[in-house]
Amino acid sequence: MKILLTGVAGFIGWKTGHKLLEEGHTVVGVDNLNDYYDPRIKRWRLKTFEGKENFKFHNVDIENLQALRVLFEVYGPFDAVINLAARAGVRYSIENPFVYFTTNANGTLNLLELSKAFGVKKFVLASTSSLYAGQPMPFKEDLPVNTPISPYAASKKAAEVTCYTYHYLYGIDVSVVRYFTVYGPAGRPDMSIFRFIYKIKKGEPIEIYGDGTQSRDFTYVDDIAEGTVRALKPLGYEIINLGGNHPYKLLEVVELIEKYLGRKAEIVFKEFHKADLKATWADITKAKNLLGWEPKISLEEGIKKTVEWFEKNWDWVKDIKLP
Repeated sequence: MKILLTGVAGFIGWKTGHKLLEEGHTVVGVDNLNDYYDPRIKRWRLKTFEGKENFKFHNVDIENLQALRVLFEVYGPFDAVINLAARAGVRYSIENPFVYFTTNANGTLNLLELSKAFGVKKFVLASTSSLYAGQPMPFKEDLPVNTPISPYAASKKAAEVTCYTYHYLYGIDVSVVRYFTVYGPAGRPDMSIFRFIYKIKKGEPIEIYGDGTQSRDFTYVDDIAEGTVRALKPLGYEIINLGGNHPYKLLEVVELIEKYLGRKAEIVFKEFHKADLKATWADITKAKNLLGWEPKISLEEGIKKTVEWFEKNWDWVKDIKLP
């Protein structure tokens, strides 16, 4: 297949791009390389594609409809669009909600409109477990996620329902994959596992918002990339959870990081943030049934691999500026 992959220099996009190339697909990757977090890590990810056949990169923002149109004209027809470009991060979305909607909602609309115009049959949208706030666990895809508690979640909900509109009106086959707390090597510096390893390794205190008993369904990035690629199959319109199917408390994660770094953490507890979820837990029955997917990497193995990446790349990672 020939695939337009947005957000290719992002954490999940990077791994998904490599997975697609391993399976023999042609990938046109786009990313705007924004500075929400230190762009050095994005450039490092992008560098891993050098010399890869069947890969092209363009520095394009999905908010720029005309620039996207040129890609569709030059490289098309695409067999599928995988939209992993997004403004991520719950807390920052409260400070700057506008960019979340212009990227996550309007950017998705741009891609859907061009998919309609150029006859793209398949569209995969990255969405989020943040939509499940206030719902009973484990989270199932048919829960009524109509009360998002952050602009980030609201913008992702907007993207999901716009995808449904284009499926209904124009027959575009859509897979919406809702990710659960993705972590791993070369991860996002605004997320807890990256921050914890970085600060513990530097001998700096880590901050936990709440008492540390809040839990997350941590999911290793390679598993997420695998599920995203499997979601390319024709499904009509489906929303599918991709998660580890096992919530872990933050303090359990800190213990594993301490184990593999060989040093203790100094913890500063802060007030719980009202836009955060107390816990997440994915019901992955649908992913098993529709995609034949389930996670393979345990949290302990994933933490070990992530710490090893930090050790190997510490000469430049140590200078990364945390958001």
